Amino acid sequence: MADHDYAYLDAPSRSFIDEMRRKYPTERETDELLVRKLERRASQTADYHVPRLSEMQGWIQSFFEANLDRPFTITEPRWLAGGASKLQILFEIDWEKDGRKRHDRMVVRMDPAESHNATSRLREAELLRAFAGRIPVPEVFFVDDQARWFPEPALIYAFAEGVTKPKTTSSGAVSGLGIHFGPALRAKLGPQFVEHLARIHAFPIAEGRFTTMEPPSTGTTEAARMQLNRARRVWEEDRAEDFPLMDVAVNWLQRNLPVMDHVSVIHGDYRSGNFLFDEASGQITTWLDWERGHLGDRHRDLAWITQAMFGDPREDGRGFYICGLLTEEEFHSQYQEMSGLTIDPARLQWYSVLNCYQALVSTLGSCFRVVRSGKNHQDALMVILKAEAAMASARLQEMMSEVIR
Repeated sequence: MADHDYAYLDAPSRSFIDEMRRKYPTERETDELLVRKLERRASQTADYHVPRLSEMQGWIQSFFEANLDRPFTITEPRWLAGGASKLQILFEIDWEKDGRKRHDRMVVRMDPAESHNATSRLREAELLRAFAGRIPVPEVFFVDDQARWFPEPALIYAFAEGVTKPKTTSSGAVSGLGIHFGPALRAKLGPQFVEHLARIHAFPIAEGRFTTMEPPSTGTTEAARMQLNRARRVWEEDRAEDFPLMDVAVNWLQRNLPVMDHVSVIHGDYRSGNFLFDEASGQITTWLDWERGHLGDRHRDLAWITQAMFGDPREDGRGFYICGLLTEEEFHSQYQEMSGLTIDPARLQWYSVLNCYQALVSTLGSCFRVVRSGKNHQDALMVILKAEAAMASARLQEMMSEVIR
């Protein structure tokens, strides 16, 4: 890796921000988020601290005082474990909704001062509301998308019961990667896993009433280009070093942009670790972490799901179970039958390369940058994730050897 000084990214100039917008146009909402990230990086003072529980409790209290006109009581606020990029607080609330007294367990999901994944809480809320009643998702109550009551944009939704992995396994310790479910749970969870994905990808876009997402045009390369532009822009904004392999990958991706045939809702991080299930019944109880959601080509999700890092080795030694649940053959067959959509090997390959490139953008670039800034509550996890760059680099090099002849 060549030496280069990227210290200017600690406080990017307005001219740099404008250059990034010009060179890498992307979705309006994404553009606004990335601009905000750089503006705040340049302006935030050095006295940042991770919010204290007492501070979070005060912000929650203030939010409900401003947004409810009936008495309420908040109790038992506590930090909620899990999640690699957002601060999460669980609390109990007695309140009235639609004239009825209720007791709910709610979760505040709030951005840190700088995240390794700049995403929209309003978009996440819109996606959750769109899929309510279609697949298991938590009920959305409120969104503070402009950070009027919280220091950062926040989403408030219902707490969902369930676990991300069997209690008896030690697998999946880092962000739910490589969970071992075992044969009994695989048989129960696998079909649900595919069915829910099929419903997401076949969702009629017009019914979503989305304000934060614009559908790319079918019959064009717009969907792929927008996702590539976003990844390239984040790399240029967060990187700490030169890495020629990234340039090789970008050149290939740019020359081989695929045409999209059907606009789908893309979850963006659909995998084991991001759904909860009831271990006794084997029923999926909710789907979480929609923060990378967008409208685009279904092959983005399909390529993401089938990455080896999310898999669990098969007992027969023949590869791995997709997200620990199904063989690749089972997954592809069931998905096409349930969704009515086809899988194109060429597009799957392109998005596999893009996903690997994005993994390096996150680990080599964004994880480094947020740890360096000291404005994130997950410094230790960011360092662990950055260590994954070696495996992602080896995989990307292997992919480039396969596609470049």
